[in-house]
Amino acid sequence: MVAAAGAAAFAWGSLVERNRFTIRHETVPVLDVGARPLTVLHLSDLHMAPWQDRKQDWVRSLARLEPDLIVNTGDNLGHPDGIEGLERALQVFAGIPGVFVHGSNDYFGPQFKNPFSYFAGPSGKAQRPATLDTERLERYFEDTLGWLSLNNTARAIEIRGSRLEFFGTNDAHRNWDRLDILPGAIDEMRENVGWQDSRSGPDPVAIGVTHAPYRRVLDSFVNHGAELIFAGHTHGGQVRVPGLPALVTNCDIPREQAQGLSVWHHARHAAYLEVSAGIGTSIYAPVRFACPPEAVVVTLTPGDIGYS
Repeated sequence: MVAAAGAAAFAWGSLVERNRFTIRHETVPVLDVGARPLTVLHLSDLHMAPWQDRKQDWVRSLARLEPDLIVNTGDNLGHPDGIEGLERALQVFAGIPGVFVHGSNDYFGPQFKNPFSYFAGPSGKAQRPATLDTERLERYFEDTLGWLSLNNTARAIEIRGSRLEFFGTNDAHRNWDRLDILPGAIDEMRENVGWQDSRSGPDPVAIGVTHAPYRRVLDSFVNHGAELIFAGHTHGGQVRVPGLPALVTNCDIPREQAQGLSVWHHARHAAYLEVSAGIGTSIYAPVRFACPPEAVVVTLTPGDIGYS
């Protein structure tokens, strides 16, 4: 009986749920009073392989949501030739403003390992993984799609009358985050942004973007005034017990905040924290249970609502 139940759960997770793509909707009141709402499409952890046509078609279908901004929080590639499928999936978003950071799977391909090792705690460094074409990925994001890199830097965009300040890190899971240089990048962005000399207009909204939501990164973002933070990496736990928090997070974030919209508190300040469960999985662990793949639509609205 137990074996049959386990086999049925595995079949559901590997054949059905990992392809049961969903859209989660959230609303975050961070814009100036009177500002027009902004639709943000949060994409994360696509782990794309070239043969994954169903996933590519679903991502393409998200263009119907008419986002004002794309936030991509990394781990886009899941195979040495995954860039081909990724380009097909994201081509429909060319010309829509966007920002991105990398995860380690934008540099190195996946490796086969015991899938149950995921539950032993945060994963370590892979041994001699395949090197991916990160340069091609970055050229595609920046030159073809027109997105801005936030890997250990800061950038600013004005969209529909709202001023957005972004700062981000490279993959903290690999200790590639450079929190030491982030203050200088933020200062330089704020000194040189086009609206710096304007005496009118809305106050900018500060947004942090990272792949892996480690506490040190989230705390740093809050220290720098972030009102909203985007992250991925956790896969929402990937295999969960219905009704319970994620069993694992693959980082040091609390299990209760491994997926969804919550509030991150630090040093008497706080920011909204949006963590995506991601769209894909490793090709060597293609299973989800009680945690379907997701894209997230975050609607930024006006408001002076306090954090709860």
